[in-house]
Amino acid sequence: MTLLHAARNRFLFLVLCFIFWFSNFIYIPILSPYLEMIGGAYTFIGMVLGSYGLMQFLFRLPFGILSDLIKVRKPFIIFGMAVSTLSCVTFAWADSLGWILLARSLAGVAAATWVAFTILFSSYFSEYDLHRAMGSISLAVVLAQLLGMVVSGYIVDLWGWHAPFWIGGIIGFVGIVLSLFIYESNEDFQKKPIQLKELLSVMLEPALLKVSFLSILAHGIIFSTMFGFTPAFALKLGLHTDEISMVIFSFMIPHAVATMLSGKIFVPLFGQWKLLKLAFTLTAIFTACTPLAETKGLLFLIQGLNGFSLGILFPLFLGMAVETISLEKRATAMGAYQAIYAIGMFAGPFIAGILISHLGISSGFYFAGSLGLTALFSMIVWSHLERKATKHNLNLN
Repeated sequence: MTLLHAARNRFLFLVLCFIFWFSNFIYIPILSPYLEMIGGAYTFIGMVLGSYGLMQFLFRLPFGILSDLIKVRKPFIIFGMAVSTLSCVTFAWADSLGWILLARSLAGVAAATWVAFTILFSSYFSEYDLHRAMGSISLAVVLAQLLGMVVSGYIVDLWGWHAPFWIGGIIGFVGIVLSLFIYESNEDFQKKPIQLKELLSVMLEPALLKVSFLSILAHGIIFSTMFGFTPAFALKLGLHTDEISMVIFSFMIPHAVATMLSGKIFVPLFGQWKLLKLAFTLTAIFTACTPLAETKGLLFLIQGLNGFSLGILFPLFLGMAVETISLEKRATAMGAYQAIYAIGMFAGPFIAGILISHLGISSGFYFAGSLGLTALFSMIVWSHLERKATKHNLNLN
């Protein structure tokens, strides 16, 4: 590719990524309040929110392995865009809780194709620029989430509860058309066939498993809170539907800033593992403090600090998951990583929903905060074991 073509391909791809996540997130802030309004219990709301992650857990790894075996990414991206659009249309037409559960499950199947998006985009960059690529695509995701979630409450106020779903479907259709024009080259793949057992061995990489476990906890936090029950908590605090946008702004703008700065500034400054410990400690504190907010201003402040802390984590995970994996096996590695962390996406809100049903909405945030402490404790234990192993090897030598 020439420099001009490379820049054009990257730009088109980032636009497509933006559209993909915009259509998936335009209705997120109003989903749990909407379900509550039409009669869904908190346990059922947790089930709907969790179905999104469950589908990703089931489909991401098979999509990743199949993509590596047949050596293509683009068809999976087109498929994902089409299913995402179908999900929004199903939401718009839904007249029962069962159809809504199906619609959210379809969104999870669509999101499972994200493994193909990330690997194809990374192929546009050199190995040296891998973290830069992951930072760019993470920024596109965060901006899509920000814009989609911010306009959601306003759209409901203007045109009703079903309007965000219809708009998501229309935007998604535009994405289907654009996905037909993205660039893919087979030159980056090795010529010899890849054996399935080689791909399966990738999933046992210790570094990949550690990063995936930490990502389970991080996704459990964000899908139990901002992408789950934080909007419902804000309404109970006395905010109106159009004011939910301010909660989204306060979380997502610092989240986007942290995403941009994570790889460029914080990783060189702290190192990957120290940065993970710091970010998880902060997000555990701010998440657990959310129910203590009794005013709008305090809620906005806590969400901003929490958004920044979580924003540090996700681009860091993306780079660490595949940095030691060869290109032709990266879709499998990314599929394994994304499938594993999807456990947090469905278990987090599902467990939070059960706790909230029995103990009140504050319990969901205390549970999410405990996930951050679990991550910190795990990393401390790993560091201790590594130091112990290193000392043992030195004594043997």
